[in-house]
Amino acid sequence: MIYIHWLFLALYTILATIAIITVLLEHRQPAKTMVWILVLSFLPIPGIVLYFFFGQRTRKKRHIWQRGIDQLTKRSMLEFAEQENLKLPPQHRTLIDLFTNQNRVMPFKNNETEIFTDGYGFAHALLTEIGRAVHHIHIITYIIEDDPFGNLIADALIDKAREGVEIRLVYDDVGSWRTHNRFFERMREEGIEVQPFMPVRFPLLTSKVNYRNHRKIAVFDGRVGFIGGMNIARRYISQKWRDTHVKITGAAVYGLQRAFLLDWFLIDKTLISNRAYYPTAKINPNNQLIQIVTSNPTDRWPEIEQGYIKIILSARQYVYMQTPYFLPTEPILFALRTAAVSGVDVRLMLPLHTDTKLVEWASRSYVMDTVQAGVKVVFYKNGFNHSKLLVTDDSLSTVGSSNIDFRSFENNFEANAFFYDEKIALKIKHVFLEDEQNSIPLEHVRSLTDRSFLQRLWESIVRLLSPLL
Repeated sequence: MIYIHWLFLALYTILATIAIITVLLEHRQPAKTMVWILVLSFLPIPGIVLYFFFGQRTRKKRHIWQRGIDQLTKRSMLEFAEQENLKLPPQHRTLIDLFTNQNRVMPFKNNETEIFTDGYGFAHALLTEIGRAVHHIHIITYIIEDDPFGNLIADALIDKAREGVEIRLVYDDVGSWRTHNRFFERMREEGIEVQPFMPVRFPLLTSKVNYRNHRKIAVFDGRVGFIGGMNIARRYISQKWRDTHVKITGAAVYGLQRAFLLDWFLIDKTLISNRAYYPTAKINPNNQLIQIVTSNPTDRWPEIEQGYIKIILSARQYVYMQTPYFLPTEPILFALRTAAVSGVDVRLMLPLHTDTKLVEWASRSYVMDTVQAGVKVVFYKNGFNHSKLLVTDDSLSTVGSSNIDFRSFENNFEANAFFYDEKIALKIKHVFLEDEQNSIPLEHVRSLTDRSFLQRLWESIVRLLSPLL
């Protein structure tokens, strides 16, 4: 038996050494590199398990869909080139160029946008567009559950499939882990193409579980699209759930379509770029400019994180943000501090209580770090605020799936709509200020202002897990 012990030790030493060398060669941030070296060195069994689940990087796999990016970008660039008299706002030109240069995502004018701040409005609009579709329906959702709302959507999709409408549905395999396969089989039997994103199956579990598709996108006939924070589950239409989603009609739907078709290419290995999926926008010409920006762990740089940093540091008057989970990366935290110290009105709205206690504990020390620099932090008290939005200087706003945390910026497949439009910015600002009326300032939250030494110590320990939460 003693030989088994030494055999196990030798095997672990080999695996840990390979993992440490891999981490070193990937040139990660020194702090993260040191954390993984310490974990692998001093936590023999948990260390290697954590590395295989959460430590492997996927950027080297970018070539998986490079061909899809090239082909679908040609289509969207063609539509972009057809825009006449396109005027980019000079104050945001560098941000637009940042996103365009990163992954060739184009800004589009001639759009109309409707904002939903409750699940009932979103559900009604989604069902309405399902009913109107005549050619195709494309949906990506992180969560779809086998509950009354999920079944209502499934029934509506089945009805359209029977009418001959093409339907493709992508759900995240981890996000929807509680949904039984029979729920999806019912749709497949009716001709709906249903695919899980990166299914997690033994013995191939490893790092797949760490890289999830957190996007919430729906496209109808290439003319109408949805993007935001709402999934397809009953709790998202509850009165105790506060969220933000937008419906876009017009040319910017090309960006939503491109995002969906790239994910479909990754999953199904089918490249769809037919003109029928990019019809001409049929709305009155206007200058509402929208750019659909995606980010994922295979990209060379974290696009949405970079965009947030640039927006925060470029703000002149104010930056208002909502996020359900606040575990900021160091660059985001630095940008928030810098803007606040510079005299910019930086406001951060968080839910008073999250749906994950561990995240709530970990975020407290980050919250206090921002407050010390002058960031005004308030806590939404009328239920759980799952909204992800940002607005600045009455000219720029964004709504999407990205939280202000490590997972969204580094590990997840995310999508946000960036609006370079004063009217939309003022509407998003109004949403924030209305929510602020239903919030309480940090100084009134005793669990944060009256923390004991042991509480602060525990929060600091949990903070070390922030990249994994």
